[in-house]
Amino acid sequence: MRKLIVRLVVCISVVFGIIAPSDISAAGSLPSVLRMDYSDYNQLSLVLKKFGWLEKEFETDKVPVSWVYSTGSNQGLKDLTIGSVDFASTSALPCLLCKMQGRPVMPVYIFSHPEWVTLLVTRDSPINSVRELIGKKIAVTPDSDPYVFLLQALKEAGLRQSDVQIIPMSLSEGRMALEKHQVDAWAGSDPLISSSQMELGSRAIYRNAAFNSYGLLNTTESFAARYPEAVTRVVKVYERVRKWAIRHPDELALIYSDESGISLQIAKLILSRIDFSRTVPDSGDIEGLKDAVHILVQERKLDNRIEADSVIQHFGVEMN
Repeated sequence: MRKLIVRLVVCISVVFGIIAPSDISAAGSLPSVLRMDYSDYNQLSLVLKKFGWLEKEFETDKVPVSWVYSTGSNQGLKDLTIGSVDFASTSALPCLLCKMQGRPVMPVYIFSHPEWVTLLVTRDSPINSVRELIGKKIAVTPDSDPYVFLLQALKEAGLRQSDVQIIPMSLSEGRMALEKHQVDAWAGSDPLISSSQMELGSRAIYRNAAFNSYGLLNTTESFAARYPEAVTRVVKVYERVRKWAIRHPDELALIYSDESGISLQIAKLILSRIDFSRTVPDSGDIEGLKDAVHILVQERKLDNRIEADSVIQHFGVEMN
């Protein structure tokens, strides 16, 4: 098991061009406390927190575990880089962009492959397609998966960012603005999109699983270098939770509903769109990230396509 876990850490890290395989094998001490984030978009973190499996893993080492709630990838990355947590949950694209900005973020595990982004309108909206958004107001969180999803959807429809009015908002603000008819559409992510759909009848006018990036558990390069044993053991416990989630879908839905405060019906809808079976990127994931990064370059949100490609140059590494 330990060899498998080390390989998972190495594979994901090498994919992002972050570490050499030899860096993760060295033994090290353990931190005085392990600071983990948990979030509604990382269902495995909710199970892990409830069951206390990390606490049990480090009990004999007398390393306590503290938990910090995260509302999204941007907060997770901020908490990680300012040192509020040792491990943070994010989606892959914001993590990659963070790495391109020179911040020492290190992905170590894929916790899910979700379809968590959708383009919504209100139930009574006359809009039924992306093409009909010309000149319309669209709420979206900047530099996020929904933001890039929106740009990709616009491009596929033959539109550019300048053809619509993009209104920067947080996820919760975007949902509220849509439901109050302050914007015409909202590029959001779960659990808020599913809640809006089921509670108020908001309609999806565009879905595309290929435009969704996967969920990552991240640490920092400095933490991994100082505490490689801790990283390996955290990933080992995450593997245990992932396998449990696949075997117990009904119990997973109940825990997700209870811990996140959403209805069981919404929890089941969200979970039906999540794949927990793969822990390393495949060729489709790799190409999807490349396409997303190149969209950002074309929209002048990133300066250099060559620099972008250099960050993901190891995506051809065999993952299996």
